[in-house]
Amino acid sequence: MNDRSHLGNIAGKVLVVDDHPQARDSMADILRQAGHAVECCSSAAEALAAVDRAAFDCIVTDLRMPGMNGLEFMIHLQRRQYDAQVVMVTAHASVATAVEAMRRGAFDYIEKPFQVDQLERLVGQAIRHKRLVSPPSDAARRAAPAMVGASPPMQALRAKIAQVAPTPVTVLITGESGTGKELVARAIHAASNRRDKPWVSLNCPVLSAHLMESELFGHQRGAFTGADAPRIGRFELADGGTILLDEVSEIDLNLQAKLLRVLQERSFERVGSSETIRVDVRVLATTNRDLEAEVAAGRFRQDLYYRLAVVPIHVPPLRERLDDVPALVEYFLARSAERLGREPVVLQRSAMELLQRYEWPGNVRELENIITRISVLGSTSAVSADELRRWLVESARADRAVPASEAAPVPVGLSLEEMERRLIEATLEQFGGHREKTAKALGIGVRTLSGKLRQYGYAPREKSFSKAG
Repeated sequence: MNDRSHLGNIAGKVLVVDDHPQARDSMADILRQAGHAVECCSSAAEALAAVDRAAFDCIVTDLRMPGMNGLEFMIHLQRRQYDAQVVMVTAHASVATAVEAMRRGAFDYIEKPFQVDQLERLVGQAIRHKRLVSPPSDAARRAAPAMVGASPPMQALRAKIAQVAPTPVTVLITGESGTGKELVARAIHAASNRRDKPWVSLNCPVLSAHLMESELFGHQRGAFTGADAPRIGRFELADGGTILLDEVSEIDLNLQAKLLRVLQERSFERVGSSETIRVDVRVLATTNRDLEAEVAAGRFRQDLYYRLAVVPIHVPPLRERLDDVPALVEYFLARSAERLGREPVVLQRSAMELLQRYEWPGNVRELENIITRISVLGSTSAVSADELRRWLVESARADRAVPASEAAPVPVGLSLEEMERRLIEATLEQFGGHREKTAKALGIGVRTLSGKLRQYGYAPREKSFSKAG
């Protein structure tokens, strides 16, 4: 079996709705093997009763069902303002209806027959999307917004978002990795007059140039080897709404010319077709690179850069808004506690002060990871600076900011792989070898965890924490 650790799925609660028992059971089994908690329903009416009594992260529903079909089911979910991402399962002949479902708010659709990896990947992406858009509970939503912090840089960022959001202009969002550029893009869309229209995003670095063109603009059947059915591209799906090109600097230079045309003329052709398709789409783009330097080096088109940077917004790194660290810590502690089903960990003042002195080279994403580790591996009493410091690989400048009297050994020199292994082993031990609990705490799928453990030499089916002999 192929290693699926690259899929990056996170465990969630999934509802599978299909009137065919074999298809329903097959999808449920695939998703359970990927680490999700799955409930099944044989009809949309039964599913509506299920969503009344439980909260689901993702709903996978067949399009064609007797009685209420998948699209009608989605409309009922919309009326109830039900907070779950919907993945529509459809046959080739029903693609147009599935696209209509996406325009009504579905996350995506998947065509029959599909591969196991396709379903795993799509459901994982849907769950991640839900958790990015919505905090994990009403209580957390009231406690802190998705963009946490009241420092002057954050106030300036919010003010700029408020200015830009109501306009139709293209926005280029810049900043280091882990600063929250995608959250800024979502905030712009949510405050725009397109908020009720489609939101479509594309993570540019993960696709080859060939696949990128098909994802952006779609393709006709037979356009290339493997194109067994027509595919609707992201621009067409986003018609009337907003598209986010995440890390746009990674788009191949040859494809940039076609993207420029869409920005200029709002039209394009699918791969393998001569028919021109016109769309009304607002474009947001993010990058962690200096695009002016990329232009100077010949890796990015100058005319495309000017088209994207109509309004530039820079997201400050966490080291420039350290006053926001306490609020972010509180927010992430609450999220981790809810996921782990326990009370939030308490930090001693010395630990909080240490976090506010750290340089955070990985920005907010690194802080979230540290808080997850604290929540899983921290002591039952309040966490001290000494206990916390072992998880911080500090930069030289941050290290100088710590008084010599407080200095303690840190794991400098370890590879990222070794640090990952130590965290996984410690978390597995914390949960007595229980893989599902370990995977949930780490925010990964059970299959991903099992694959890692196989690499480390652990018995593939052992429940206990013991290495293979």
